[in-house]
Amino acid sequence: MKRRRARLELVEDRPVRLHRTRFDEERHLSPIQPLTERQGQYLEALASHAQVIVLGPAGTGKTFIAGTRAADQLRQRRIAKVVITRPNVPSGRSLGFFPGTLEDKIAPWVAPLTEAMKERMGQAAFEIALKTGDIEIVPFEVMRGRTFKNCLVILDEAQNTTTAEIKMFLTRIGDDCQVIINGDVSQTDLRETSGLRTVIHLVKSRMMPIPVVEFTRDDIVRSGICAEWVKAFEETNL
Repeated sequence: MKRRRARLELVEDRPVRLHRTRFDEERHLSPIQPLTERQGQYLEALASHAQVIVLGPAGTGKTFIAGTRAADQLRQRRIAKVVITRPNVPSGRSLGFFPGTLEDKIAPWVAPLTEAMKERMGQAAFEIALKTGDIEIVPFEVMRGRTFKNCLVILDEAQNTTTAEIKMFLTRIGDDCQVIINGDVSQTDLRETSGLRTVIHLVKSRMMPIPVVEFTRDDIVRSGICAEWVKAFEETNL
């Protein structure tokens, strides 16, 4: 008995490991820092409103900030689920039908958002959340009849929704939800009126308490060449 007690005392006297592991660092990521004034406005809107519409050209951080916030809210358990959707409209020529389930088919369309989430929360954590349903990628085809509660819902590339589609999307929202509607009305691939334009008109004409954050080409942070191309196409009306 004496020998056993001595062994327990030695185990308890072992020094506590003080160095931080990679996983500790992932759990204590720094808050998102805005790179431009409008990114700061975007983050403030997300912190204080249940619905936010964010507009602007490519490279301004619209999708990245939405995906990063979604990852943070989920990791901190401030929400039960992240729901991601977008209209399945190809920009230009179509590659045809993707194989697999509905979720497999929509995965390439939402890659910009999911890549931002993976970068923030880690590949393994993302895959686990996807398998357990904490992250749900919902095609428009199966959204009718659903009700989303206690979650963060992101509609990406909203300029490619029709008025009927965005109406159906907005009427799915239940209690304790935050909604981010993200798009660039100058890049719609529809032949009819964009549902995003309709929503912006309703928000502004009815003075609804929904902030509309509008980025310009001066807010492009992706790269200098990205900004130059956006400027070139805008100035030549292409």
